[in-house]
Amino acid sequence: MARGKQPAKAHRAPKVRRAVVTYTVADFESAFWPDEQPVDNAVVMTMGALHAGHAALIRAARKQVGPEGRVAVTVFVNPLQFGAGEDLERYPRSLDEDVQLAEEAGADVVFAPTADEVYPNGEPQVRLAAGPMGERFEGATRPGHFDGVLTVVAKLLHITDPDFAFFGEKDAQQLAIVQRMTADLDFDVEIVGVPTIREEDGLALSSRNRYLSEEDRAHALALSKALFAGRDAAAQGPKAVREAAAAVLDTAEGVTLDYLALIDPHDFVEAADDFQGEAVLAVAATVGSTRLIDNVRLICR
Repeated sequence: MARGKQPAKAHRAPKVRRAVVTYTVADFESAFWPDEQPVDNAVVMTMGALHAGHAALIRAARKQVGPEGRVAVTVFVNPLQFGAGEDLERYPRSLDEDVQLAEEAGADVVFAPTADEVYPNGEPQVRLAAGPMGERFEGATRPGHFDGVLTVVAKLLHITDPDFAFFGEKDAQQLAIVQRMTADLDFDVEIVGVPTIREEDGLALSSRNRYLSEEDRAHALALSKALFAGRDAAAQGPKAVREAAAAVLDTAEGVTLDYLALIDPHDFVEAADDFQGEAVLAVAATVGSTRLIDNVRLICR
């Protein structure tokens, strides 16, 4: 049943700030809601291998809910969003380090369930469908990926029951689709995007960066350089944005381009040449054996 945003939920505040690690839904609920004091709560959903980008999400969540609020971090490598031949088995897993980073950034509870805990009836026979928004760009390259993302996000929203959920703008299409899901299906949560965190040389932080060799990493800088060149041309309109970014990638070494697209962030379709307003310039490419994505937000005039 559809429902409007309700007043502050009568959830319960943590007794301590040190992060508690939980592996089951029952243990999570016990650790996250130890008493009846009403407070705001937030969740940051991750697949682990946490880095400074995730820390920024957790800090943003802590700032939003305040010192008396609750922040949960989920660590779950979701098999539903990996396709055949993708890196599910080799995806980095480092729970001890993840817990330390989450705690230092302000988390109260880390929820690190197994696949059997999240999907107790086995592989779900009923899943959420991302629809047309999930069939473009990343969805075209990775069919079914966003169906898997939405299915696990919906389940984790039910389990953690947050007032706010924080997602990185680096995964721009994921952010847009999650925002649309919660709006279209009347989830009682505010989805908050947090800007991409970058290395000093411009490389967007990603858990997959650890796969890059030193040479690959140098080649990967072409992605952010292309995006920045496109952003610098935004005052001249969409055509100039695309041309400036493409010029950088055309001469890049060690980069196999998947797509470069200027996108309307509201429905994630390609922006027309006369488009004006906020847009997302997104790129996906393989560097060495690692597929990377990145984007910048800009204003087309």
